[in-house]
Amino acid sequence: MSQTWLPPDGVRRTSEIIKVSAGMFKGGEFRCPAADALKARGYQPVEPAPRRRERLEHFALGPFMAACDARVRPAGATAHQGRRRSTTPHDGLRVWSDHGLKAYDAAFPADPDRPLREVPEPWTYRYRPAGPAPLNAAEFRFTVWGRCLASSDGAFRELRLPVNRLSRNPPPEGFIAAAALVLAEGTPGPLPERVRIVEFALLDGRTRELLAGSRAQALARYREHGPGALAGVLDGREYRPGASCGECPYASVCPALRSAHGLLGIEATHRPRRTWSVTNGRNYRVCPARDHMRRLHLPAADSIEREVTAERGRALHAYLADRHGHGSPRPCTVEVPEDWVPDGFDLPDHERTLGVDLLRRHAAVCPLGCVRNSTDVRTEPRVVRHDTAAEVVVVAAPDLLYRDGGSWVWRETKTSAGDRRSNRPLLELYPQLALAVVLVARGDLGGTSARARVELEVLRPGGADLEIVDPFTTANRTAAERVLRSMLADWHGDDDYAPVPGPACHRCEVARWCSASRTTGVGA
Repeated sequence: MSQTWLPPDGVRRTSEIIKVSAGMFKGGEFRCPAADALKARGYQPVEPAPRRRERLEHFALGPFMAACDARVRPAGATAHQGRRRSTTPHDGLRVWSDHGLKAYDAAFPADPDRPLREVPEPWTYRYRPAGPAPLNAAEFRFTVWGRCLASSDGAFRELRLPVNRLSRNPPPEGFIAAAALVLAEGTPGPLPERVRIVEFALLDGRTRELLAGSRAQALARYREHGPGALAGVLDGREYRPGASCGECPYASVCPALRSAHGLLGIEATHRPRRTWSVTNGRNYRVCPARDHMRRLHLPAADSIEREVTAERGRALHAYLADRHGHGSPRPCTVEVPEDWVPDGFDLPDHERTLGVDLLRRHAAVCPLGCVRNSTDVRTEPRVVRHDTAAEVVVVAAPDLLYRDGGSWVWRETKTSAGDRRSNRPLLELYPQLALAVVLVARGDLGGTSARARVELEVLRPGGADLEIVDPFTTANRTAAERVLRSMLADWHGDDDYAPVPGPACHRCEVARWCSASRTTGVGA
C-alpha cells in the first residue's frame, strides 16, 4: 500500500476505518479504481452535491436479494442494513427477479444430509492493528455481498454469489481470496472448519464453485492472492469516467470527468444525475422499457443480440481496432488474411468471405495515411462529458479518433451487405454523428479547428463510401442539435420507462422480461 497515494482536491478523510468490499477486487469496465480507493480509505467530498434519487430501482440484483431476505427474515424484523430498497422495481425488473428466485431454488434444493440456514447478519472481517498501521488505519474491515449460509453448529459456511449469467472466465483471484478471508475469519458466529464459495446464475440456475476447503486452505488462498490485490484496490489511481459516474459521489471533484455545460441544450439541474449514450437514445426511441432493461444489463436474447449480421459488424470493428491500435500506424492494405475473424466471434463461411471483401474496401479510405505516430491514433476511445446544465453524463465511443495535422478527426465505420443507400439525412440515420458534430464544433476534443471534421465510412461489397461532415457550418450544427434534442427531450424527464408494445417487440432483446411484450418465448 502506497503512502504517496494522493486524493483529489475537494475531498477529506472522514473515517480511520479502511472498508473494503469484495466486489472492489473484481475490477472491470464498470468500476472506477480511483473511486473504489477513495471509498475504501474513507474519503468524502468536502461539499457533497445534492443526491436526487431515481424513482425506479437501478440495481438489477437488489430486488432479488431483498426478496431472499424477506423469505428468511422473522416476522417484524427489518432488512439487512444496506439492502433496504427505497425505490420501486420496474415491471421488467420484477419479472426478472421472480425468474431469478425460481432459478435460485432450483440450483440449491434443500439437502437433508447437510442442512444450511441463512445467517441473520452477513459476515464481516475486522482487523485492528496493535501498533502503527499503514494509512493510519484504526481498523481494516472486509465485507462480502451474497447469500450467506451456515450449518447449525457454524462449522460450515457457504457464500452464494448471484450473477445474471456465468461469464466465460471465473472472477479474479483477488476477489476469491478476499471472500475466502471473510468466510474464514468473519464475524458474527463461531469460526468455521470448512468453507465454500459458489457463483450462481439467475438466468438459468447454473453454478460454478470458486472455493471449497478447510478454513486453513481459505486463509492460505488469501495469503497468496489477497495482500497484493488489496494494495491494488487501496492504491487505485485511475479515474475511469463512464456509466458509473451517474451515481458516483465523487463526480463533482473528479479530475478526469470533463465538464461540457450546455452540450445537450437542456436546462434541468433538478433532475437526478444520469448517464446517456446514443445507444440509450435509440433504445428509448423504440421503447422506454427496453432502454431501462438494457441499462440494468438484464440478459439479452442471444438469437437477437448475436444475430449474424450484427456479429459480422462487431467482428469487423474488432479487427480494425486491433489493426489500427497496435504497432507503428500504417495504412491498411487489400491483403486481408482469410482467418481474419477475431477470437470470440463465430461467423458462418459466407459472412467470413463477405468480411474479407469489406475489409479490402476499407484499404481505399483507411485514415492512417494521415497520421505520424501512435499518439495520433485512438481506437474506440471512451469520450465522457458531464453536461452540468442537464445533469447528464454523456458517454460516447468513436470507432476511431485520429489527428490530421493538428486537428482531431472523428471517424465512424459502418458495414453493409448491399449497395443500396438510404435517402434519410445522414445525422438522423446515424445520430452518433450528430453528437460528434456538436462535440467537435465546441472544440471539445482539443487540437486546432483547421482540419477538424466528422467522417462516416460505409463499407459495401461494391466499394467504400466516405462521407465528410463539416461541424462548423451552421446548417450541420443546427441539424445535429435538433437530432440530439429529439432523442433526449422525453427521456430526460421520464421516471417510469413505460413499455410501448408493438411490432418492435419481436426484435427486442429483453422482451422475455417484459409482461407487456407482444412476443413470448424469446430465448436468452
